[in-house]
Amino acid sequence: MKKLLCTLSVIAIAFQGIAQTTPTTPAAKREPGHKDNNPFSQMYDLLATPNMFRTASGAPGPAYYQQQADYKIDVEIDDKNTKLYGTETITYHNNAPESLDYLWVQLDQNQHAADSKSKLVESQKMDAAYKAEGFARRYMEQEFDGGFKLEYVKDASGKAMNYTVNQTMMRIDLPKPLKHGEKIVFSIKWWYNINNYQVIGGRSGYEHFDKDNNNLYVIAQFYPRMAVYNDVEGWQNMQFWGAGEFALPFGNFEVNITVPADHIMEATGDLLNRKEVFTAEQLKRYEQATKTFDKPVVVVTQQEAEAAEKAFSDKKKTWKFKATNVRDFGFSTSRKFIYDAMAVQLATKTAMAISLYPKESNPLWGDNSTKIVAHTLKTYSKYTFDYPYPKAVSVSAADQGMEYPMICWNYGRPDENGFVSDQIKYGMTSVIIHEVGHIFFPMIVNSDERQWTWMDEGLNTFLEYLTEQEYEPNYPSRRGPAAKIVPYMSGDQKFLEPIMTNSESIHQFGANAYGKPATGLNILREIIMGHELFDHAFKTYSNRWMFKHPTPDDFFRTMEDASAVDLDWFWRGWFFSTDYVDIGIADVKQYYVTETQPKDAKDVYIRRGRFGEEKGPFVYMVSEGPDFNTALKKPLAVNNVKLLNDYVNEKFTAEERAKLKQPKYFYEVTFDKPGDMLMPIIAELTFEDGTTQTYTFPVQIWRKNNQTASRVFATEKPVRKITVDPKLQTADIDVSNNTWPKETVKSKFD
Repeated sequence: MKKLLCTLSVIAIAFQGIAQTTPTTPAAKREPGHKDNNPFSQMYDLLATPNMFRTASGAPGPAYYQQQADYKIDVEIDDKNTKLYGTETITYHNNAPESLDYLWVQLDQNQHAADSKSKLVESQKMDAAYKAEGFARRYMEQEFDGGFKLEYVKDASGKAMNYTVNQTMMRIDLPKPLKHGEKIVFSIKWWYNINNYQVIGGRSGYEHFDKDNNNLYVIAQFYPRMAVYNDVEGWQNMQFWGAGEFALPFGNFEVNITVPADHIMEATGDLLNRKEVFTAEQLKRYEQATKTFDKPVVVVTQQEAEAAEKAFSDKKKTWKFKATNVRDFGFSTSRKFIYDAMAVQLATKTAMAISLYPKESNPLWGDNSTKIVAHTLKTYSKYTFDYPYPKAVSVSAADQGMEYPMICWNYGRPDENGFVSDQIKYGMTSVIIHEVGHIFFPMIVNSDERQWTWMDEGLNTFLEYLTEQEYEPNYPSRRGPAAKIVPYMSGDQKFLEPIMTNSESIHQFGANAYGKPATGLNILREIIMGHELFDHAFKTYSNRWMFKHPTPDDFFRTMEDASAVDLDWFWRGWFFSTDYVDIGIADVKQYYVTETQPKDAKDVYIRRGRFGEEKGPFVYMVSEGPDFNTALKKPLAVNNVKLLNDYVNEKFTAEERAKLKQPKYFYEVTFDKPGDMLMPIIAELTFEDGTTQTYTFPVQIWRKNNQTASRVFATEKPVRKITVDPKLQTADIDVSNNTWPKETVKSKFD
């Protein structure tokens, strides 16, 4: 043993000597140095430095904190004049380690104010033609008088507080700093004109039914709301321009809503006075629904709704709701509502799935909406956490798709003749899944929508895709599969931005914030991480950050931390750049085996181990030549290699030899990468007998050479065709270079 070690040491020293005496390149001829442009580089240059608030693992740190805002709200809807009146008392808890000199409150309704700057930030051009009502609205009519009309802001003792309104934000100046652990109580009184969202636009408002002169209200952003203050950027007080949605702290709500007595309503939170607002028969039906798990129970019937929509009661009724640990509050009310509900059994609890809809939505909504809600709760809970709230409500509202804690509004109705096209049916189904899914992201996993739209829209669209596919075989999902994002990623780079772009600066909002992130997560799950690793990591992220405020860094880090898969290359390319995938076949060489050294071949040396080189005899690999593509069916010249047979006979038993592969055909395939986005190589070999075999090479195959990679395939049958990404799983934007022999293809995406 000592002799062997000494010998190895001598060899090692000898090789060191060779290395030391290797001539160096003169300084004048050296290539200039370069920075690290390796796409596999770790993302230390892009991610925030970990700290006690947010750890390097992606989990909340020991010093993590978040603020709390509790609300007691009284509002009333004036149905005749479409106005909302309200008063609120806010209790704000400062859990930050530092003191606060002022508070920021969101006034989102001010986007509709007559002097709103939101209308002034978009470019305009003269249209060639207008409908009469469109022309009048744009050039002749007075601006809608929207926005909050603030009557007072008072402290707990009733003293007026100093405040400044800056468009959609209000700063309340405190008489003394609010220290860590302290809370402040103050009150606001306001009113505003409710917008007809089909005319004025907006994420909430009312829909008017001309035939019966009724309104259907979907009400949100209806009260002054506390902005988020956190460890990342202090106050999140970006203006609300319309695209970037809302960042809000969690808290507890007590909300009393007064409406005409013939209205039916649902809202965020538990209804505290159901016996006062439902008839005895409706109450009985609701109790039946809480015990029914297979189909919805109609609580307020269409007959009852049709009677109510003709009555126009002058009396009032107050609905009382209480919600714990929610970030927002929304409600919907109308005398037109039919109401159905069913119970949903989750792994650890039961929740209610509920739908409200006018007769114009039937039978589509009665047959489908609540069942879709129930399916969504079950599927999302499987991939994240059991739905923690007591209910999820789907409201039929034309031209809408918007979410709030426990409630959302969704479009999709039959036409006037009752016809429902597949486009409407699947469109409604997808919107309901998507908006109910938003109760998970961002209503529970509470990301900053004002800054990073993709953190709620992209993650939610990914889960929507999984939920759609489990809802119905061959469901026609619009987003999720890799091929769906190709038209966007192959588009004009002038109109593309990285996913990591603020909401207001995105040209193609749907593709960038919804489609591309969802596709990226689907690619991670299907071809990079696999279902088991991905699902565990995604569930870890969801549970770590439920009822908290995650950032993109927290998501990126958690997905790696919980899976042991290095994904920095993927985040860097897919999320921080507009790089695209394009992997093709650059060259294929075919070889046969011989023990006879070709006449024109030079001596071949093969390194053996770490310390020496060994010269033949060898098994030689001889190329069939550059034009073998045209003679695929010609049998290969595979010699009986005596040397190889002798080796096999010496080293293996007869039983072992029977199990050995018998490769006769050898192909060296060179893949190239015209696109800059890294991706695993998926190669499908189609053999002459029509059978196929698929190989997936991890993305690390590109780590030494970012442009080309080669693999050798040894097969028992001749290969007729080689295809890269045969199932279109990588969002490859150009499939014309994906096959060998080269095919003339119009497009696999047409």
